[in-house]
Amino acid sequence: MSDINIKLITADQAMKMLRDRHAKRNERFPELITPGSYILPDYYLTRKREAFKIRRHTFLKKKSRSYVAFDSENGQTLWLRNFNSLSEAMFWLNTGLKPADSDSNNSFAKWKENHADEINTLKDQLRALSKPKKKDITKATKAKAK
Repeated sequence: MSDINIKLITADQAMKMLRDRHAKRNERFPELITPGSYILPDYYLTRKREAFKIRRHTFLKKKSRSYVAFDSENGQTLWLRNFNSLSEAMFWLNTGLKPADSDSNNSFAKWKENHADEINTLKDQLRALSKPKKKDITKATKAKAK
C-alpha cells in the first residue's frame, strides 16, 4: 500500500491555480507555483467557448457532492477533471485511470479496498471542514430568533 498525497483545497486556492496555469500557458517550460494533487469539494468545472471557439474560459461553479481533481504532480501541466465521488477522484489522481477504464493490474474495486484508510482520512478531513460552517449557520439562526 502506498501513501496517497492528496490535499483538500478551497475555491480561492483553486482559482489561483487556474490563473497560474493560464498565465504560463505560452511558456516553453512552465513551472507551476503549486505542484501536487488536490481535490476541491462541492464544485465542478465548466468550460465556455467564445469568439468563434477560439478562446476557452474555465469556470468553477458551486455544486454539492461533486469534486474537481487538480493534478499538477509534474510541476508543468495542470490536469483537471470533474467527479461525482471523492474515492473516484482519488483513484484518478493516484492511478491516472477513470473508474470505468479497464486495466489488468488496477481495478477501481480493488484499489478502493486497498486504500480504504486513506479514503476515510480524507473524508474525515472533509467532514471537519464542513462542521464549522454548520455551527456558524446554527448560531446565526439562533441569534435571529432572539
